[in-house]
Amino acid sequence: MAKIISNERLSKDFFLMKVEEENHAVMGQFYMLRAWGEYPLLSRPISVFDADEHSVSFLYKVVGKGTEIFAGLKAGAEIKLDGPHGNGFPEAEGKIALVGGGVGIAPLYLTAKTLKKLNPASKVDIYLGFSDQAILVDSYEKVADQVTLNVGGFVTDDIDPLQYDVIMTCGPEIMMKVLYKKCRSVGAKAPLYVSMENRMACGIGACLVCTCKTTAGNKRACKDGPVMLGSEVFGDE
Repeated sequence: MAKIISNERLSKDFFLMKVEEENHAVMGQFYMLRAWGEYPLLSRPISVFDADEHSVSFLYKVVGKGTEIFAGLKAGAEIKLDGPHGNGFPEAEGKIALVGGGVGIAPLYLTAKTLKKLNPASKVDIYLGFSDQAILVDSYEKVADQVTLNVGGFVTDDIDPLQYDVIMTCGPEIMMKVLYKKCRSVGAKAPLYVSMENRMACGIGACLVCTCKTTAGNKRACKDGPVMLGSEVFGDE
């Protein structure tokens, strides 16, 4: 069990939880979180927002019973963490775009921070899309060269894929599919990496609940992903 350092409410539905945890989490990975006994049955997969050697932070949205329980936890409470799991975003350099929608913005913070640390000369732009209230914009501005904010519209409208060497995205599947098709339609050479937010049960690839179709056959979002090439996931569509 891990001890919660803070669990801050950011808006009506969004919370940022920081937990004491010795870890080596990298950009794009996730943990399975649990703060209850037998019910709900399943732990919840939550992306890593930020991490250092002694703590890990999670940005989450209240959408059901599990995340509702998380929202009620106070500093000092205990929570079970299982992870980190998954293959995250790849190391990259040059001009990089990070595109997030809704709670899909969560892994982009550590990703931007890591990419700038690996190569300070890289230009990292973040595109944040929200349906209503924007959150954490100041935080993202500290780890990016430029932040583009879209509230109530389509964040995919704001990006010119031809301006980038690499594009990474996380959010609703329809948003990522639209971005993939936009990249294709303009002839962008930049590889597009997508982080799949499939429902998960075990988080380690055993149960196959999170299986998704790809051009290379069925893959598990938790074990083979969550990060995959957009051409793998959407290439036949």
